[in-house]
Amino acid sequence: MPSTCPKCHRVLDQDEICCAQIRYTWKCKQCHKLSTGFALPYGKCFLCGGDLAVVESRELGDPMRLAAIRDAVQFELNAFYFYKLAREQAADPQHRLVLERLYEAELDHLHELGEKYHAHLDASVMEITPEAEKLLAGWLFRDLAVSDDSSILRLYQSALEMECRTRDHFRKLAAGLPEGLEKELCLELASEEDEHIAMLETEIEQVN
Repeated sequence: MPSTCPKCHRVLDQDEICCAQIRYTWKCKQCHKLSTGFALPYGKCFLCGGDLAVVESRELGDPMRLAAIRDAVQFELNAFYFYKLAREQAADPQHRLVLERLYEAELDHLHELGEKYHAHLDASVMEITPEAEKLLAGWLFRDLAVSDDSSILRLYQSALEMECRTRDHFRKLAAGLPEGLEKELCLELASEEDEHIAMLETEIEQVN
């Protein structure tokens, strides 16, 4: 039976997949978690169990003009730089392994921001010059000295504290905004941090 490709709208002679890379975006009506994928969502939100709704494409223009997106990118970059430098300074192999895993997680978070909000970063931003490293190390490591006597649990707890501060920042911003795009973005970004927090809490339980 003839059908129309939902992406390119080409009329097909029979039911078949035309544009295999169609991506859908959906959001939880309860916790505002924004997700993307190649298939329509089914079931409930994996984070809170709320109902899901497909989000029609929205035009953000230049995403960096929005304070919420700028803050999200900066917070993720801060964490990315932290783990990038920390893994290089850690002498203990187990510490390096944990920090490498956290570093990879932050890299994934940056890619997710780019995918969901088109906040794509230039590759040069991900590199740290020796001069920048000296400047960053002074305040990035103010809460944690990465040394042989730092426990793995403490590394995870520091990561958890950073994620909680970021989540609380977006919740506070959302509370002070009227209904609209900026408020929705803050709620979505706070929910992203809730997911990161849940993942870290699971890992901490395994360490204890």
